[in-house]
Amino acid sequence: MSARLARYAGLAGAVLLTVAGYLGGALPDAPLGVTPVSTWRTPDGPATLICWLAGTTLLVGAWWSLRGGAPSTRWAYVTAGLWALPLLVAPPLGSRDVYSYACQGWTYAHGVDPYAVGVAAAGCPWLDTVAPIWRDTPAPYGPVFVLLAALAVTLGGGLTGTVVLLRVIAVAGLLLAAISLPGLARAAGVPTRRAAWLALAAPLVGVHLIAGAHNDAVMLGLLLCGLLVAIRRPGWPPALLLAGALLGLAVTVKASAVVVVPFAALAAVRGRHTVRALLRDGGWLAGGLLGAVLVTSAVSGLGFGWVGGLTHSGDSEQWTSPPTAVGFVVDYAGALVGRDPQAVPVVRAVALLLLAGVLVVLWWRAWRALRGFSDARRVARAEGARVDGARVEGARVDVARVEVARVDGAWVEEARPRVVLHGAALALVATVALSPVFHPWYATWPLALLALTAARTTWFVLPVAVAAFLTLPDGTNLARFTKAPGALAMTALLLIVVLLVLRTTHRPGPTRRS
Repeated sequence: MSARLARYAGLAGAVLLTVAGYLGGALPDAPLGVTPVSTWRTPDGPATLICWLAGTTLLVGAWWSLRGGAPSTRWAYVTAGLWALPLLVAPPLGSRDVYSYACQGWTYAHGVDPYAVGVAAAGCPWLDTVAPIWRDTPAPYGPVFVLLAALAVTLGGGLTGTVVLLRVIAVAGLLLAAISLPGLARAAGVPTRRAAWLALAAPLVGVHLIAGAHNDAVMLGLLLCGLLVAIRRPGWPPALLLAGALLGLAVTVKASAVVVVPFAALAAVRGRHTVRALLRDGGWLAGGLLGAVLVTSAVSGLGFGWVGGLTHSGDSEQWTSPPTAVGFVVDYAGALVGRDPQAVPVVRAVALLLLAGVLVVLWWRAWRALRGFSDARRVARAEGARVDGARVEGARVDVARVEVARVDGAWVEEARPRVVLHGAALALVATVALSPVFHPWYATWPLALLALTAARTTWFVLPVAVAAFLTLPDGTNLARFTKAPGALAMTALLLIVVLLVLRTTHRPGPTRRS
C-alpha cells in the first residue's frame, strides 16, 4: 500500500469508527450487558458492526502497511493528527471507563474518599453509565489522576462536559508524548519517522486513548518526558530532580509506570556506570520521584490509600491475560477429572513472582551492558585505539565492546540510551504479559519504547493490530464470549513463545577462529 493510499484509507477507517460510535458506541444511555448477537438484532446493529469492522480493518491495515516507517517525520505527525480528528468528536469508544473516571472525580469533588468506597456508595449521579463491575470498586488510580478527574467534573458542570474535559486531558498526555518522541529517537539512534508512526498512529491510540479518553495517555506522556530529561541531562541534579518528579507523576496516574524507574536511574548516570555513580545520580532521580509522590498524596488529602486500590485491578477474569488463560486451562483440565482446582488466583500469584524476577534480570542485563561500554571506552582510551577512522594504534580492541563501535548501525554513544530504553520497553512488555488482567489499551504502554528501540517490528506490531479487534464500539469485550477457545489458544501461544525464547537463549554462538 502506498503512503498516500495508507493515509486516506486510515482516515476513512477513523470516520467509519466515528459513525459506529454514534450508532452504537459507549453512549451514556447505551444498554449494558449486551452480546454481539443482541447488538446485531437492534435497528442500528448491523450498520454499527459493519462500520466497526470495516473501520478497524482499514485503520489497522493502513498502520501495518507502513510499519517500517512513514515517508517522513512530518508526514507521520500530520497523518496521525488527521486520523485523530474524527475520533476527537466521536462518542466514547471501546470502553465505558471514562464514566468510571467521571464518577471517581465526582466522588472526590464531593468530599468522599474514592479509595474507601465505590462510586455506587458515594452516590454518583451518573452511576447508570458505569459498567457494573466497577460500581462497587474503589478507584485503582493514583491521586494525580483523581485530582484531574475532579477538576474535569468541577469545570465540566455535567456528564458531557466532564467526558469532554477528560478527553482533553488524555489528548494533552498524547501531545506531551509526541513532543518527547523526536528527542528520544535521536538519543536512541532510530528514525523519528518510524518511532512517531508506530507510537502515535496505532489504532489503539486513536480508539482507546483519544476516543476512549483512557488515562494511560497521561501516564505515557509523563513517562516519556521523564525519560527524555534523564537521558539528555545525566548527572545534572536539577534535571534529574525534574525527571524524577515527572516519573513520580506518571506513577501517581497509573502505578504500572513504576517498572520503568530502575531503568531511568541507569539513564541518569553520567560517565562510567559504577555503583557509586548510580547511587549518586540515581539518588537525585529517586528524590524527585519520592517528592512528587509525597506532595501529590499530601495535597490530595488522600494519603496512600490509592495503593490499596491497586489490588482491585484484577477483579476481571479474561483469557487475554496469559496467567489467567493458563489458570482457566488448568481448571478445565481439573473439571475433566471431577476436580475444581481454582487455579486462576494461584497462577496469577506465580506470574507476579515471575514478573518480579524478570524485571530484576532485565535491569541486571542493562546494567552489565552499560558497564561493558564504560570499561571498553576506558581500555580503548588507555591503549590509544581509534576505531572511528578504521585505524588501531598498538591495540587489538574487541569492537563489540568498544563504545565507538557500531551497534545495529548506530554508534554506541547512541546505544547507551538505547539499552536503557529497550530495557524499559521489555519491562513494560513483561508487565503487560504477566499481569492478572489485560485490556487492549494496555498494549500502548510498551509500544512507544519498542518503536524507539526494537530492530524488528512485526513481533510487537502484530499483537497490537490483533488487540484492536477485541472490543466493540460500546465496550463489549469479545474475550467474554470466547473464554474456552481463547484460553486454549493463549496457553498454546504462550508455550510456543517460551520454547522459542529457550531455543534462542541456548543457541550456541559462532566458533571463534584463530
